[in-house]
Order: sequence, then structure tokens, then C-alpha cells
Amino acid sequence: MTCVTGKSILVLGGGGMVGAAVCRELAKYSPTRIIVAARHEEKARRTVAELEAQYSSSSDVFIPVWGDVFLRAEWQSDIVAARVAPLTDREKRAQVVADSLAPLNEEILHSSLLFQLINGTAKGLEGAPAEIVIDCMNTATALSYRDIYSLAQRLTELAESEKEDIDWANEIDALISALPVPQLVRHIQILYGAMREAGTQAYMKIGTSGTGGMGFNIPYTHGEEKPSRLLLSKAALAGAQTMLTFLMARTPDAPPLVREINPAALIGWREISHGPVKKRGTTIPLFDCPVAGAISIDHEAALSPEADFGIRLSEHLEGVYVDTGENGVFTADEFEAITMLGQMELITPEDIAGIVVAELRGNSTGRDILAALDGSISGPTYRGGYLRQSALSKLRHLEARHGQAVAYEILGPPRLSKLLYEAYLLKEVLGTADRMARMHPEAISQELFARLDKDADLRCRILSIGIPIILPDGQRLLRGPTIKSSNAHDGWVDLTPDNMRRWKSRLLLKLEEVDAELNDRTSSKTEQGLFQDDGRDRVVDFPEPGEFVG
Repeated sequence: MTCVTGKSILVLGGGGMVGAAVCRELAKYSPTRIIVAARHEEKARRTVAELEAQYSSSSDVFIPVWGDVFLRAEWQSDIVAARVAPLTDREKRAQVVADSLAPLNEEILHSSLLFQLINGTAKGLEGAPAEIVIDCMNTATALSYRDIYSLAQRLTELAESEKEDIDWANEIDALISALPVPQLVRHIQILYGAMREAGTQAYMKIGTSGTGGMGFNIPYTHGEEKPSRLLLSKAALAGAQTMLTFLMARTPDAPPLVREINPAALIGWREISHGPVKKRGTTIPLFDCPVAGAISIDHEAALSPEADFGIRLSEHLEGVYVDTGENGVFTADEFEAITMLGQMELITPEDIAGIVVAELRGNSTGRDILAALDGSISGPTYRGGYLRQSALSKLRHLEARHGQAVAYEILGPPRLSKLLYEAYLLKEVLGTADRMARMHPEAISQELFARLDKDADLRCRILSIGIPIILPDGQRLLRGPTIKSSNAHDGWVDLTPDNMRRWKSRLLLKLEEVDAELNDRTSSKTEQGLFQDDGRDRVVDFPEPGEFVG
């Protein structure tokens, strides 16, 4: 039994060159099903047909799904410009912008096609969530190639023009909706939220260096501007995605296994053939310009990138080519040049697929970029830990003279300030953890209320930083001119018995740690000394608020 056998696996970008290779490699290990997700229906179905032909005994394993994972499920359309189509509708355009820039909520999350694919609620998936997600999409390309530079230039030119019939809302929304970083952040938020709800066990990302491992002055593609802003934007976004994936890997409720494989060479190839040459799916028409049609180099339009010159022929460009997927089709000479030693060189889709599946099966390939980051970051130090205690000692010494400040609500979030003040009140009012453990939540609630009723200075400090106080009846609120949260859970000092019951349950967990310490006083397995023992009775002090809340 492996990490792959018997699992439901979603391959995002499964219709691409690398995605298809990953599907072929996965099929060797008997997964329950492989969901092949592609941008277009035709590509998803074609890839599944090819896989089924190769693995005839697995005809019910491969499931094609399609759509643009950066859009809502309800907006899917199998046309090239599907992501642009919602921008032509004013209401949808506003929603596109909100879906990237507004705070993430359940409605945005559950409306996303990406969420529905991962949770199995998308059409054709019958509610079965993805246990493993393998992400072969070139997300950086998809989000950065809207060309924010051209859109910004257009907006500048419109602003300087004297036109009066400009639809400024449309122009501004077009620019905002193309901002790549907010889209990437939202994409990762949805990805993480979807996998958390689905209970996904593993996430594998196949990333990109953005320049095939070459430097700023990469000589291939994107015109003569060096470095190409568009290409470097892609590289920057790819790096940002790697860092966000790195952070996700360190999140407690993320999938237990998070990896990123980052090939830095030309990935090739899908096909070697002869026939029409296509650029972005469109054939290239042939033009001629006989010597008799030569124009002067001084002609006003002679050097224009686009102009009405040449004679259009009926044929289209044809030739022998190698199809390298996203990078396009190359001649033999182009392929030879770009894959030379010292240039981009070459890695095959099968090489990448082998690394991906090996990592899923528990093998350490040494190719996981997140592990490399983990092993090279500068973490906590002995000196830092030593001096932390010195700083806390100085702070506590000053607090003994001036009073404990508890929280200023500058560190945030409001929930932290709320919890710190509640823990402080429990410590100050009840004295010991043992006493709280013996008291009823209603009695604790009333004692804390009595303290705040009498202590105007403490009450003022809480209210003045934007933290209101909900009284024991749960119906009345003390507040100042500003409140930082709209509910008790996220930012109110909560004196209700229900909240005291929650604190009591937290404390009982602490007391279990104390009992463990008493039974094995010399072990290093516990991290805090929470008790005093005079040889006869156990007395458990309240932890400091920061320690307890942390």
C-alpha cells in the first residue's frame, strides 16, 4: 500500500504536457480515480482518451473535468476568452474585482470552481473530495500575462486624451482585475480553504523559475526588452507562490504533506511532427514582399511593429516542428539552440512526474524546494531565547512598580487582546488555577464582573483600545468610541458564564499537564513549570496571560 494506491487524486492542469505525464505515472500505482482537470473540455477529454487507451484496464479511473479555476463555477465557458467575458458585464465585472480584493468569505470560497473541484461538488464528481491534489498549472503565467503594463499605459493615455465618452469604470476595473498579486493571494486562500474542508492529505505543486533557470537577460521569448518586464513579473509571481506554499506547509491544519517541485530548464516535448505551425492556437498566414514593393527606410511607417505592408498569400506557415507545450513549437535549429549546454538545457515531463510520485510515496528526492527553504532559513537561536527571558524579567520588574499593561491592541488581532485581558482577569481575581477548577462558571462570571465594576482604571484601559466588554447577562455591552470587532469571539472581553466555561475547560487541560509533571518531575517532555509544591499540597499558579493565551 502506498500513499497513492486507493486514493482519489485531482490533477490540476492534467491536460498539459506535464500533467498528462503525472497522470501516466500515477496510474501505475492503482489509485481509485484520477480527475484530469484542464482549461478546455476538448483537452480534458482528449487526455483521458489517451490515458484510457494506454491503460485499458483503468477505463473507469480517469475522469475529465474542465473550466477556469480562477473564476466562479457558474461563469464557466469553453471559449478562449472566458476570463475576459465577465468583464463585459458590469455586475459580473464588479464581482470579479470583489472576488480578488474583498475579504474572503464563505460565499466567495464555495462559488469558486477550484473549491468545487477539490471538494468533489463540481459537475461529474459525485461529491467525492480529492485526497491528493497535484497542481501542474502554470499559475504564474495565467495571472501575470494579462499584461498590467499595457493596461496601465492605456489608462494613462486615456487620462491625457480629450475623449469624453470613456467608460472609466470599465477601464479601471480592467486594470484592477489584472493585478496579479491579489489574484494569487486569493487563489492560495481558496486552495488552502478547499483542501482543509476536503480533508486533503497531500498537495504537490509543480512550479516554475519563470526564466527556465536563466538570468535577467534571458535571450528567448518576450521580445527585445531585456529584461522583459512581463517575464520578470511571471518569475516574481512564481517566487511569491513558492513562499505562500511554504507558509501553507507550516500551517497546522493544511494537508500533512505539502511539496513543490520547481524545474528550471526547458520542459519538452509533447510531439515531433510536420504540419501547420500555430501560435496560441492560431495558424500563421504567409506574406510576401517582392523587391518591386520595397519602401524607403525613411517611410513614416517603415519601422512600425504593425502596419499594412506585404501581400497576403493563401497559404499558412508549415514545417517540421517540436511541440514544447506552453513554450510553443520550435524548429529543429531553435530546439537545438535553446537546449544546448549553457542555455536552458532540457528536462522531460516524465522526469518531473517521477519526482512527484516518488515524493508522494515517501521517498526523499532532494528536489522539494520547500524542504530546501526549511533547511536554509534562520530560525530561533539560543541567544534569542536567553535574552527573551532577560527582556521579560525587566518588563515584569517595571510592571511590579507601574502595573501590568496586558494589551495595547497594536500587535493585534482584537481576539488576542480580548484573550489576554480575560486571562489577566482570571489570574487577578481568582488567584490560583485550583480555585477556578473548583468554581462554577456562573460564580466566576460574577466575580470578574464585580472586579470590572469597581476597577474603573482597568475598565478604561480595555475600552480605550477598542475592546468592548459584554456583561454576564450577554445582553449589555460596555464600549468606548471605537470597537475593533463585531462579535464576542473575535474581540470582546466576554464575562458570560458560557465563556467562563470555555476558560475552565482550557484550564483543566493545563492541570493535566501539571499532573504529568508531578508524576515525572525530571522529564523534559513538558515545557512549563506550572506548579508549586511544599511537600504536602499542590498549588497551581495561573500562568501569565501571555503564556496561557500563546
